Amino acid sequence: MEAIDLGKERSIDVQGVRVPTFLYGTAWKEERSEALTAAALGAGFRGVDTANQRKHYHEAGVGAAVRAFLATHPRESLFLQTKFTSASGQDHRLPYDPAAPLAEQVRQSFARSLEHLGVGHLDAYLLHGPETHHGLCADDWEVWRAMEALHAEGRARLLGVSNVTADQLLALLKGAKVRPALVQNRCYAQQGWDASVRALCREHGVVYEGFSLLTANRHVLGDRRLHPIARRLGVAPEQVIFRFAQHVGILPLTGTTEPGHMRADLSVYDLTLSTEEVRLLEGLRR
Repeated sequence: MEAIDLGKERSIDVQGVRVPTFLYGTAWKEERSEALTAAALGAGFRGVDTANQRKHYHEAGVGAAVRAFLATHPRESLFLQTKFTSASGQDHRLPYDPAAPLAEQVRQSFARSLEHLGVGHLDAYLLHGPETHHGLCADDWEVWRAMEALHAEGRARLLGVSNVTADQLLALLKGAKVRPALVQNRCYAQQGWDASVRALCREHGVVYEGFSLLTANRHVLGDRRLHPIARRLGVAPEQVIFRFAQHVGILPLTGTTEPGHMRADLSVYDLTLSTEEVRLLEGLRR
């Protein structure tokens, strides 16, 4: 199947929502979350990914930067995406009452996210991951139905799922009343850049978001076949990977903590890879 080039435009229309084709990821930033999110917005990022999971995210810190940005910019200029994380993925700092029914936990977590981010709606709300590695259990469906209710109320404009297998995604596509518009997975070159999940996304019109494109693929960054491409373009190998991702329909996330890298990452829109180079990069599995 011919690749979908996400890099031609800085945003795409997904069910009436403008989704940037490059997102800034805020995981593992802790006390630097506010400053780094502000730096990313200052560099030009217009999409922010976070989660109401204090174990790995500081959503309130992200929100402080978001509120400052929205004080001088219209709400529609910023795509905000966060997640519901079940108790099994949290530490002791839960954003909801663990004794409450799951549907109520979703509503409590969602309300806290709106409070953290200082907004009245979310552009995308993701299930952070199914409860098990195989299939979808009753708890997953209870959470998804609660997310669908938020969507019906117009408060979560798009729904999605993260950390999902192809079989789980297929089950969700078949059983959901509001089918996922977005999938966000850690993307391994060793697995064909998550080939099976991406194929399902292409088939069903789901946008695939890839995270850890660099940290999960150190071997690719060191591959001698990548470096001539970077030299030809006059950029770092990391930028080539991000541009390649867009060429094959992966909406990349970056979590860089360096303002210079933030600007360099956004400059990949100016890069053009040949068909042969894209095929070569897609085959770098070892």
